[in-house]
Amino acid sequence: MDFFQQPVRIRAFINGRVQGVYYRAETQKQAIELALTGWVRNLADGRVEVLAEGDQQSVRQLMAWLRQGPPRSRVDEVEESNETYTGEFDSFSINF
Repeated sequence: MDFFQQPVRIRAFINGRVQGVYYRAETQKQAIELALTGWVRNLADGRVEVLAEGDQQSVRQLMAWLRQGPPRSRVDEVEESNETYTGEFDSFSINF
């Protein structure tokens, strides 16, 4: 990570066919490969929520992947918002 680049935090809500299609597991895999921390979880309304922290370029790469998702998924919409970086996570997990 560039010394002068501040880490970022983003929260995303993904709408579409994103539950039961390995979306969380593949999101975790992508995030770990990008050295991001945070979590992914299913929501009761059928969406998936992602909270990710790390360097800006890696977070942007994850956001691009979230818009596509794994092969069996169908992403209709991604709502994203920037939040204040906290550094509270030491890994990227699947929350249940």
